[in-house]
Amino acid sequence: MGELKRQSHGDQSDWDSLLAVSEEFGELPVEAVFKEDMLRQGIWFADRVLAPEGDYARKSYFIFSFDRTPLKDLGETPKVQAPEEIRVEGGPRDLAPFVVSVRLNPNSPYLVDVGSDAEGGCEIFLAGQTVGHVSFAPTPSYYGRETSDGTPLVEVAPSIEWGYLLYLTVFRMCQYFGRGEECQFCDINNNFRQQREEERIYNAVKPLDRVMEALEIIEEKENRSLAYTLTGGSITSDLLGETEMDYYVKYAEAIEKRFPGRWIGKMVVQALPLDDVRRIAEAGIRVYHPNYEIWDADLFEKLCPGKARYVGRS
Repeated sequence: MGELKRQSHGDQSDWDSLLAVSEEFGELPVEAVFKEDMLRQGIWFADRVLAPEGDYARKSYFIFSFDRTPLKDLGETPKVQAPEEIRVEGGPRDLAPFVVSVRLNPNSPYLVDVGSDAEGGCEIFLAGQTVGHVSFAPTPSYYGRETSDGTPLVEVAPSIEWGYLLYLTVFRMCQYFGRGEECQFCDINNNFRQQREEERIYNAVKPLDRVMEALEIIEEKENRSLAYTLTGGSITSDLLGETEMDYYVKYAEAIEKRFPGRWIGKMVVQALPLDDVRRIAEAGIRVYHPNYEIWDADLFEKLCPGKARYVGRS
């Protein structure tokens, strides 16, 4: 392709650190080491690979931002055109394919740019050296559609994991806020604020009828999705007059009644009493994933202060 000017990201120390981890944990596939490092440090994209007309799924910010930089500081092209996920494979190390959720960081040593070999396409570079070939997550067939009230389906039920999973964040805020209650690693509330500041359609509460209408359209148009995650922020008192369990379980019951067995249902909520967990199972949910983020008791107190007070570890 001739001489190609590429942005300079990172230096040899980034390679040295990654290779040191790979050697220390030799039982891990090198693909896992690359993936974790990309998630840790984020990745960045040359503007020329983020085409407005490109047929790929854009970041939907389905619950958190995950980015390493505030949205307002990202620049217009990556802010609007960054993909939801990328797949990395091949390259000098003949990497097996692996999918990475995009966390934007303009200062990352990882850069996705036009490829450097005759095959063309995109590659991801670490400190200027090729890691592997890159493809962007395909656009689900229902993207671009709207519910009857004009809400984009991507806002109601975005798709991740290369189309496998529908992500139903039915409460996009968390009642652990203020007074030092927020979990220290979580940006759900801040992400909601920044999405609204950008004047994006980003609803705190997704009404049940809107979610059900979206799933009706997806059922008709999309056959790649095989599972859904039903989740949202913690409810410490009530939301619209309902407890956390009552609020989330009504969605599960409605989905499983209307679409029995269509998707594998997973619910991600707080650690709950056993009777509430039984309600989740009775509603038809097959995977219960409690938000129990920190195992160490001392760290739990420091990093999840609100949950330490409301839920505890016993």
